Amino acid sequence: MGAPQPLAGVAPTSRFEACIPVILAAEGGFVNDPRDPGGATNHGITRRTLAEWRGQPVSIAEVRALSVAEAGAIYRARYWAPLGCDALPAGVDLMVFDFGVNAGPARALRLLRQTGGGTPTETIERFAAARIAYYRALPGFAAFGRGWLKRVEQVRVKALAHQRAGS
Repeated sequence: MGAPQPLAGVAPTSRFEACIPVILAAEGGFVNDPRDPGGATNHGITRRTLAEWRGQPVSIAEVRALSVAEAGAIYRARYWAPLGCDALPAGVDLMVFDFGVNAGPARALRLLRQTGGGTPTETIERFAAARIAYYRALPGFAAFGRGWLKRVEQVRVKALAHQRAGS
């Protein structure tokens, strides 16, 4: 897979534009793994989330056909904005956004409260360590843990790069 591209139609005034390609790359395309309680998912958007977004039931085929633009709109409205990512330092925004997508916004905010309070670099490092501890405690760790840990490390590295660049 090549480098993630910016999301068309996203206002360049937001750090969302810098972070969403990382999320989309981590989430990948269509998946319907029977071991995953999320069921059919595309660009990381579950069938249930897409149905809630559209206000009506959706088929697996509709999940498969989900566009990157619509996925981005869902991420902005349901994760980025509720997490207050526009107000977070560069890099911290990416760590919090990614965990919110993966484990839910409420859990991401609780973890930020537990790990924040230092420099952005310290917050990123503590947040990554806390994510790893969270994933290791999950019953699905045997099946999905390797991928979860790889994702944390990839996002940590990108978050630190965002933080250093201040972008």
